[in-house]
Amino acid sequence: MGQLLAILGGEPVITENIFKPWPTITEADKKAVCDVLDAAGEERLWGGSGPSTTKLQDAWSERIGRKHTLLTNSGTAALHTAVAAAGIEPGDEVITSAFTFVASATCILHHNAIPVFADVDLDTFDIAPASIEAQITDRTRALIPVHIHGLPADMDPINEIARRHNLVVIEDACQAHGATYHGRPAGALGDMACFSLNGIKHLIAPEGGLFCCDDEEQFARARLLQSFGEFSDPNLPREYNARSLGWMYRSTEINAALAYSQLQRLDEYNAQRQRNAAYLHERLSELPGVVPTPMSEGVTSAYWLFAYRVPLSEAPLDDVPQVVWRETVAKALNAEGVPTRQWQTRVTPAQSLFQTHNAYGRGCPWDCPHGRRISYDLEQYPNAQRVVEQYLVLWHPETVYWNLIGPPNGLEQMSALADGFDKVCSNLAALIPLAREAAENNE
Repeated sequence: MGQLLAILGGEPVITENIFKPWPTITEADKKAVCDVLDAAGEERLWGGSGPSTTKLQDAWSERIGRKHTLLTNSGTAALHTAVAAAGIEPGDEVITSAFTFVASATCILHHNAIPVFADVDLDTFDIAPASIEAQITDRTRALIPVHIHGLPADMDPINEIARRHNLVVIEDACQAHGATYHGRPAGALGDMACFSLNGIKHLIAPEGGLFCCDDEEQFARARLLQSFGEFSDPNLPREYNARSLGWMYRSTEINAALAYSQLQRLDEYNAQRQRNAAYLHERLSELPGVVPTPMSEGVTSAYWLFAYRVPLSEAPLDDVPQVVWRETVAKALNAEGVPTRQWQTRVTPAQSLFQTHNAYGRGCPWDCPHGRRISYDLEQYPNAQRVVEQYLVLWHPETVYWNLIGPPNGLEQMSALADGFDKVCSNLAALIPLAREAAENNE
């Protein structure tokens, strides 16, 4: 395409808002919620053993092939529940990804343990097994690989590392509902797994989480943490006896009912995401200046987000930093009507919490008697740093609810997005003066 770029005064490729917001709420969803409210006089709206909660837990266990599922009030709560279920103690160390949402690491702090970060693969953004191995010490007790953007981490070598070092593997599958790894579903690839039911995920509650495992002892510890440290049996009177320190991580019957209703359409929604992603991947892979996350053989992404990189190697400019080039390309795409932005703006260990060791005060848990002070030197995570400098995702800049890769958006929207990429990537040279000006202004 040789047209004048919109950022330089040309006509945008997409001239009106053609995108549709997520989530989709159907009449069946509304009925499921209303049925719970209508039964309020007969059934509880709260607690951990209501009929809607039980139905959702049983359905999710059956879907991913786990013995146990526990509904929590968030994915973050599910992650903390897993850390507790793994028997992690104060000062223990748990390794997770240097490129993820902060909850993958704060769930470790929540249990007075110490997060350790491993670098990622530059192409997939997933945690790199070799980097995990390099971070293991005699204090390491567990691994939390993250299926970032819905793409499963390389779990076979991760599990092999865990077996050799006697470590528990907790899948952070909060973005990976319906993803598969060599024929096995995300959530059944480690010792335990956690999912988020947040309103922008594949399966919505609109707030909630799912903790999954097979081990009876781990499940018992998870239930204690979920509900005040109390043992709960719906067939017995409540003891009001906290057997250990617990939280209030239960969800509600309304949330469970909505999630169960949405679950009936999860495969349909995921298939649409995958069709959309396959189309975009084919179109974008032919263009200069943009590198979409690869479609790995034997691995099916759930595509929570469609991510791509815009490396400077396609427009080598010694006087322009990579981050300036990324933002210049992003502005050009947005001007063409292609909504794009970053999701995470820095590697996780670069966040102030870890750089200042400011969790519970007085440096704890790092400086507490059972811990040790770890230096979160960002040079340890070169690939994660490069990812943050280069990557963008398709996501409407005005509201987080407009995740463009998924339904109800289809191939009509994907075609328009690809046309926008085509125009910008065919005119990268026209962006060089803009990038140089931005670099000078940033000095």
